[in-house]
Amino acid sequence: MHTFPDAKSVIRALAPDEPVILNRPHAAQRAARFFVEKFPGKVLYAVKANPSPDLLQILRASGVTHYDVASIAEVRLVRDALPDAVLCFMHPVKTPRAIAEAYHQHGVRTFSLDTEEELAKIVEACSDAQGNPAKDLKLCVRIRVSSDYSELSLASKFGCDLTEAPALLQLARQHCDWLGVCFHVGSQAMTPFAYVQAIERVRAAIADASVVIDMIDVGGGFPSVYPGMEPPPLEDYFAIIHKHFEALPIAYNAELWCEPGRALCAEYSSLTVRVDKRRGEELYINDGAYGALYDAAHVGWKFPVRALEDDLIKPDMPFAFYGPTCDDADYMEGPFNLPEDIQAGDYIEVGMLGAYGAAMKTGFNGFGNAEQIVVEDEPMASLYRGDRELPVSDNVVSLR
Repeated sequence: MHTFPDAKSVIRALAPDEPVILNRPHAAQRAARFFVEKFPGKVLYAVKANPSPDLLQILRASGVTHYDVASIAEVRLVRDALPDAVLCFMHPVKTPRAIAEAYHQHGVRTFSLDTEEELAKIVEACSDAQGNPAKDLKLCVRIRVSSDYSELSLASKFGCDLTEAPALLQLARQHCDWLGVCFHVGSQAMTPFAYVQAIERVRAAIADASVVIDMIDVGGGFPSVYPGMEPPPLEDYFAIIHKHFEALPIAYNAELWCEPGRALCAEYSSLTVRVDKRRGEELYINDGAYGALYDAAHVGWKFPVRALEDDLIKPDMPFAFYGPTCDDADYMEGPFNLPEDIQAGDYIEVGMLGAYGAAMKTGFNGFGNAEQIVVEDEPMASLYRGDRELPVSDNVVSLR
């Protein structure tokens, strides 16, 4: 993989016709070290956010030992890239064949579930050839919690209701010697209070179940920095999670886990695109809704952008983007603020695409090729450099 100082040097050297993904290993290393050193528990990387084997190697070298995998394909990928990693199959709905392969061939012992049916699948699939049940299962019951404080909801699809959780915890306890509770507050949680609410639901479920709990997994949702989304310091999240975890009625040696995805990899990558046409306030670019800019199109995500030409002198104005396919849905409303005199042939860097950007790319309409290049400059925004002006939040609960 080639290495360049920054995006401008890539454009000057290559003048690429296709989008180029710019990777910053130092940014991923910094994020991983931050979590490993400061989160008061175990850090699992949510592989779905960016399954790049190069990134997995960077995270492992930076101290991340556990990986949240959500499919048998992710199990195989991570086991091949990281033979010594601890894999946790955290998708609550799995096929019996996937469970069996994960357990018997890849050494997976931790599985999540949110129904009695899923529990029965796990128990049967992990049994030996004589039908004897596994003695080393680690089971995590997922509880549905609110996503009210997050930019993207994850409250509808998975998780048992609070009324169902006690009975499921009691049943799961009978099939394992290590039982956890997990939840997910949604993606890009903008206040630590999201976790306070969720942990209070966990408290109620545990109290009603009256079983020993060995682990609490607060899931993902840890935010990154985007235009219009300035979260409080992650240290505030860690402190308030730890405070409320310590007050739960759980085993004295219970573990605290988290599953960051976006927060570990968003700063890892950016994308250079070329303007192929301008129509008023709309720019036709060579990546879009079916490529790395899926979130910009489908959920209206506001990514930071900057022009890479030195001769653009007019002030910024808001633009919308069209992607390269023939589909009208290949549209990103923005606004993306760029110099008023930008034209066809100019290049743009789109930042903070390490999370879900490269992972969402498709080959629709014959587009989707993108060379990957390492650059040495800083990401367009960062939670970890120590130079961010911190926002004032009315929603942050006192840590004292």
